[in-house]
Amino acid sequence: MSKHSRRPLRALGLVCALALAATACGSDDDSGGHEQVGATDLQTALKNGGTVTVWAWEPTLKQVAADFEKKYPKVDIKLVNAGTNNDQYKALQNAISAKKGVPDVAQIEYYALSQYALTKSVTDLKPFGADKLAGSYSPGPWNSVQAGDGIYGLPMDSGPMALFYNKKVFDKYGIAVPTTWDEYVDAARKLHKADPKAYITSDVGDAGLTTSLLWQAGSHPYKVDGTEVGIDFGDAGAKKYTETWQKLIDEKLLAPVAGWSDDWYKGLGDGTIATLPTGAWMPANFASGVKGAAGDWRAAPLPQWTKGADAAAENGGSSLALPEAGKNKELAYAFVEYANSGAGVQTRIRNGAFPATTKDLNDQAFQDTAFPYFAGQKANKVFADAAKAVPAGWNYLPYQVYANSIFNDTVGKAYVSGTKLGDGLAAWQDASAKYGKEQGFTIDK
Repeated sequence: MSKHSRRPLRALGLVCALALAATACGSDDDSGGHEQVGATDLQTALKNGGTVTVWAWEPTLKQVAADFEKKYPKVDIKLVNAGTNNDQYKALQNAISAKKGVPDVAQIEYYALSQYALTKSVTDLKPFGADKLAGSYSPGPWNSVQAGDGIYGLPMDSGPMALFYNKKVFDKYGIAVPTTWDEYVDAARKLHKADPKAYITSDVGDAGLTTSLLWQAGSHPYKVDGTEVGIDFGDAGAKKYTETWQKLIDEKLLAPVAGWSDDWYKGLGDGTIATLPTGAWMPANFASGVKGAAGDWRAAPLPQWTKGADAAAENGGSSLALPEAGKNKELAYAFVEYANSGAGVQTRIRNGAFPATTKDLNDQAFQDTAFPYFAGQKANKVFADAAKAVPAGWNYLPYQVYANSIFNDTVGKAYVSGTKLGDGLAAWQDASAKYGKEQGFTIDK
């Protein structure tokens, strides 16, 4: 996946949250249910044809749509870029609220999907047979498209995390690739001492990175059971994260540069930002945005919170979902299954996407792919191993989009003031709980 910014979005809201437990908001059908749809129904729909409107910003879908139309000449896939992540979510929520102009298919990132599922704004795909695909996807993405007993999207891609590091810089200063986060802190100290202009990484506070590192550390800050929500950043996993990351903040070992900014790209290019812990979708961004450093960078497994452990996490990734108010459900599902489980997956891989499908992750040809940017390294092997090592049981809030929008007002203060990271997380917890109560959720601490 490409850029994973987390711009504030305060206008989204849960438009009927106060009645969540009793109504199927966003649908004229109070039951929110659909009759079982068989393969014959899908084939009939494809034969009869029609138009499917798809809202998505993921670039590889353009070729997938063209191939689908060639295979099914009576089907017209209308691909619309309604904006990236939060911009699209705002437009989607507006369309759902107005009950007008709702697409048949929408790209929704994993962290945002649960709020649409809870408000019944997206369709449960189990009646279409989506549950039979359970073994087709790696654990992180598959867990992320489920809510309660329903399946509310099919995974489109995934973001198992790796540590991208500048080998040229590491070799210059005799720094070994860290295998634990304690070693990572030591590497940060050694690098910054050798070159005060160089930093181990940049971080000015990022909700996506923080939650991913908490996930890897075994933290479970969010408990979700329908409209009952628990928020607790005080478990052992969270303490591992705060104690380690606080050292990097206190010792000023993090470059004060915002991700995806011009200065960030410059730092990745000139070696003053020496590592990047992020998702497997990043290589294409290196190749297009940091061309001058081709051959300098490599991918390694994410450092571990406990020596000898083998845990990763997901960072980013999206599903394709069917908005409940959309039309042509059979055609829409047929396209989603083609794109995310069928022939479209290989098309997307060839065009630079990182798959969520276990068959493709385990494919020897996929793992043996040499990355010219990484001096021929077979980086997909690192990413595929990470996908298998994602701890189960992670949940996002049903209003994670809003929670992420207030991250810089709470946790972000730890990066620019004397506020401790643990206190920032506590403030985030309180603010997220307050908002949840206002929206009609039962909050358990």
